[in-house]
Amino acid sequence: MNKVDLLRKNIPSFACKPGCHDCCGPVTTSSEEMARLPIKSALEHEIALAHLNCPHLGKNGCEVYNERPLICRLFGTTPQLPCPNGNRPDVMIDPELERQIQRFFSDTRQVLV
Repeated sequence: MNKVDLLRKNIPSFACKPGCHDCCGPVTTSSEEMARLPIKSALEHEIALAHLNCPHLGKNGCEVYNERPLICRLFGTTPQLPCPNGNRPDVMIDPELERQIQRFFSDTRQVLV
């Protein structure tokens, strides 16, 4: 199992408010994670950015939910990135895991999704 998969596996999850996409704005991710996502056209990226959305946000929410980047998985699991609706897991992310993820962000090249 690679580093991204190990980090993902240990981030707590929780149920989002149905239909919510308040945290689905433009984000950056590692090149490795980006390679796991479907390729979007320059026009799709432009339109999403103009609306401050993610290009993978569809009518029914995140179209890449199972492959969503680490940053997306962190929303709502840490006080630094709270869910705007107050949703959260029963147990917030372990602070050491959060530090590891922050190190991963700073040590890897990040690209706009």
